[in-house]
Amino acid sequence: MRCGWKGLCPRCGQGRMFRSWLKIVDRCGTCGLDYRFAAPDDGPAFFSLCVCALPLIAFVVWVQVAFDPPAWVHLLTSVPFMAIGTLLPLRPIKGWLVASQYVNRAQEAGTRKLWAQLHGTDPERSDFDQ
Repeated sequence: MRCGWKGLCPRCGQGRMFRSWLKIVDRCGTCGLDYRFAAPDDGPAFFSLCVCALPLIAFVVWVQVAFDPPAWVHLLTSVPFMAIGTLLPLRPIKGWLVASQYVNRAQEAGTRKLWAQLHGTDPERSDFDQ
């Protein structure tokens, strides 16, 4: 979990997991782990919205009800607060999801042979055992 939050390789804990803000590298530069298994899809956005945005929305609604500020105040304060509060956690959440996929060997049920055929790997050997 710690490696995922820091954006480090889940196998060796030293190589970088990201090449840019949310783009995952093809292979770990240290141990050579192939990140083809990584498919966090919409998970980071879902967790960011549920865990981060809901409390932020509750705070913005409280400010509106308690103080009734004009719309321009929300435009200058609430909108940037919400944008930063939901965008900043995306990378650590994505790293955590990729690392947990590696640790738990998560893959679609029944797709090992198709995956091996598409990527030219041994169907009897798991892609996590590279």
